[in-house]
Amino acid sequence: MVDDRSLARLRWRCRRGLLENDLILTRFLDARGDAITEGEIVALDRLLDMGDNELWELLSGRQEPTDETVAPLIQRMRRI
Repeated sequence: MVDDRSLARLRWRCRRGLLENDLILTRFLDARGDAITEGEIVALDRLLDMGDNELWELLSGRQEPTDETVAPLIQRMRRI
């Protein structure tokens, strides 16, 4: 379980240049909230290291992740 401060930092880091990415990432965090797991945080950090266009390609389903550590998280985000 993540504390409020860490969750707030994560929310801030999820702010992106593309509105579409913002919406998907925000919906995911709203749905998972403080129940987000450490594994999801690690995968989310990897996603947030990507550029906006690359991230959008994954979130929109135009591309599939080559990094298997983020694949389950991408699938969850696509369903939300």
